[in-house]
Amino acid sequence: MSRYRFVAAEKLAARAVSPACVLLEVSRSAYYQWSANGASPRRLRDAELGDRIAKIHGESRGTYGAPRVHHHLPRDGVSCGRKRVARLMAERRLVGRGKRRSKRTTVADPAAQPVATDLVQRAFTPPGS
Repeated sequence: MSRYRFVAAEKLAARAVSPACVLLEVSRSAYYQWSANGASPRRLRDAELGDRIAKIHGESRGTYGAPRVHHHLPRDGVSCGRKRVARLMAERRLVGRGKRRSKRTTVADPAAQPVATDLVQRAFTPPGS
């Protein structure tokens, strides 16, 4: 949460703006300038891009991470960086699913008896070696 949003929340709660600004070390004039301007153009583009990213992530059934989503975006005519995609996914808590690790099923017992002797006398080396 940004400092200005906190001050705005305090104002909505019918509290004075000045103490909140002093607490957060923000000037009152800077807060009022922020509140008059609204959202920046970049924040608006991030919101639109975040919606597209969420849509692509949902279509992949939650399997795509930032690299795959970034690879998919130019197909929709969107150009942006992979780190921006990763940041927007992290803000929305979208995470891709990775492959599962293989599970080790057999563990040799070090206290087991020695391996049985070769009663058939198999030859594992080719003849003439």
